Amino acid sequence: MGVINLVCWALGVVLIVVGYQRARGPWARYQELKAQEANLARYETWRGKRVRDEGPSAASIMAQELRRRAQIGGSIVAVGFVLLVVGFAVH
Repeated sequence: MGVINLVCWALGVVLIVVGYQRARGPWARYQELKAQEANLARYETWRGKRVRDEGPSAASIMAQELRRRAQIGGSIVAVGFVLLVVGFAVH
């Protein structure tokens, strides 16, 4: 076990924690927005209204931004896992 292994493991763990922290909040809010939009669509169809087709709403734009932030956090986690694997592979 060398210094390179320890550095890769430490950086991998740090990146996994940081990425998880960055992705957790936006992902939860994104799921809430999706559920709200689905509920609104069901309500509007139940009342006999046509579902809006006027272009993107503010909620859908916010959902895209939250999904993007969660993907960035997920990418950071993936890099952390790669560093952990590299730490085991390097001799």
